[in-house]
Amino acid sequence: MKPFIFSLSLFLMLTSCNTAEKKSIKEETIAPLTVAEKIANAHGFENWKNVRRIDFGFNVEVNGQKGKGRHWTWHPKTNEVTMISNDTITYNRRKIDNTAMGADRGFVNDKFWLLIPFQLVWDSSATITEPKKAESPIHKETLDMITITYSNKGGYTPGDAYDIYYDQNYMIKEWSFRQGNSAETSLSNTFENYQDFNGIKIALDHKKDNGNWNLFFSDVEVTLK
Repeated sequence: MKPFIFSLSLFLMLTSCNTAEKKSIKEETIAPLTVAEKIANAHGFENWKNVRRIDFGFNVEVNGQKGKGRHWTWHPKTNEVTMISNDTITYNRRKIDNTAMGADRGFVNDKFWLLIPFQLVWDSSATITEPKKAESPIHKETLDMITITYSNKGGYTPGDAYDIYYDQNYMIKEWSFRQGNSAETSLSNTFENYQDFNGIKIALDHKKDNGNWNLFFSDVEVTLK
């Protein structure tokens, strides 16, 4: 009987070791989240898979005067887009022809402003620097900063760069746009008035430092599947 007990004990010990080894190997194969992924997740990226439709208005107000805006309806799963501005145009981003090119250029711009935290993950061809501490351009806060730079080939605005300033919770607070990756800043804005739309956190206001210019989103709706 003793040999049986010894063998059983040895079997259990070896099984335990193998399980622990497999668990260790599994844990080692899970790559840590990148800064881009942490920023995206802080803004609700894990909920994006459930989004069936998103509606939003893109507007700019200068010195209290609101310009003509654009309203968008986007179905991410099918990539169907409708723009309402001077005209109403509906097209599919998988089949863009000359009649939809202008509308799609506007959509890419407006969606980028709306969902930049997610673009950090979506735009896999862009390069993102390691984070560093930097003074934000508007509120002069010491924040973490990364820079995302786009390739010189392809896209509507090739070669552009964006300095993204975010806090300890990975929420974006400000950014600077540098056209063509120039050393000079083309535009700096705040990210404020965050609101939660079915788990998607969106900054509705983007102001310049003088407070007389605001790019803002209106009529935002996020519809889940």
